Amino acid sequence: MASHGRSFCPGMRPLTTREQTAEEQYGAPESFLEIEVRNPETHGSGRKMYTDYEIVCRTSIPVFKLQRSSVRRRYSDFEWLHDRLERETTRVNIPPLPGKVFTNRFDGEVVETRREGLERFLQIVAGHPLLQTGSKVLVAFIQDPAFTREQYSY
Repeated sequence: MASHGRSFCPGMRPLTTREQTAEEQYGAPESFLEIEVRNPETHGSGRKMYTDYEIVCRTSIPVFKLQRSSVRRRYSDFEWLHDRLERETTRVNIPPLPGKVFTNRFDGEVVETRREGLERFLQIVAGHPLLQTGSKVLVAFIQDPAFTREQYSY
């Protein structure tokens, strides 16, 4: 008896497959997380100028309190978050932030490059399961409009 790549075992039935419904194919995934850093705005004048960024979060992950949120944060807030995450865990390698800029930091191209780097950073740390559940500050940083660093000074 010639074998054609199939083996037959008594009692085994062939696998049956069914077509996925349109809802299964195109519906929202069971859990998702979208983080976007956008709309940089520069405030102040002279030596008191700074740029802040809008953090938009859309998620179905239960650890996040809101399914949709929008907050604004400065680069120095991201530096604080980076430092705090490094102190909270030794089990996760926290990615670097985009570097400090000392000249032309309010130039459109410089601001956009920084925005992209901050978005990448936040997508990585927010998407990490150990940081989602183990960090005392991550979710608040991303979602709480009343967030202050002082609340988390410990």
